[in-house]
Amino acid sequence: MATLITQSTELLLLFFLIITFIQSGLDKLMDWNGNLSWLKGHFEKTPLKNTVPLLLGIILFLEILAGIFCCIGVFQIINSRDSSFALYGAILSCIVLLMLLFGQRIAKDYEGAKTIAVYFIPAIFLVFLLQS
Repeated sequence: MATLITQSTELLLLFFLIITFIQSGLDKLMDWNGNLSWLKGHFEKTPLKNTVPLLLGIILFLEILAGIFCCIGVFQIINSRDSSFALYGAILSCIVLLMLLFGQRIAKDYEGAKTIAVYFIPAIFLVFLLQS
């Protein structure tokens, strides 16, 4: 119980990332064609236009992996106070968010880029906490 209190910030941030990335990955899996269609239109005037299916698959894989690492991190913190997987999950989450930010900026979707920045703040804060 003491771990839940002393590491509550880290655990809450991990749950935030788990919800964010597992939900996003599942959405991509459940509606692959819809996501692909929307993204092809979103990137049709960019250098990324011919690689959208590949990039969507990469993002899907990395989002699910980040969510899984964060889940393992929660169990590690609670059971052994080890935060190695939590840190891996937080770092991978930041990398995925940077990839998404890059895509939004390339597509000149500045409002979408702002939204990604909002997600990046708690993710990078978690990296900071877990490195301390």
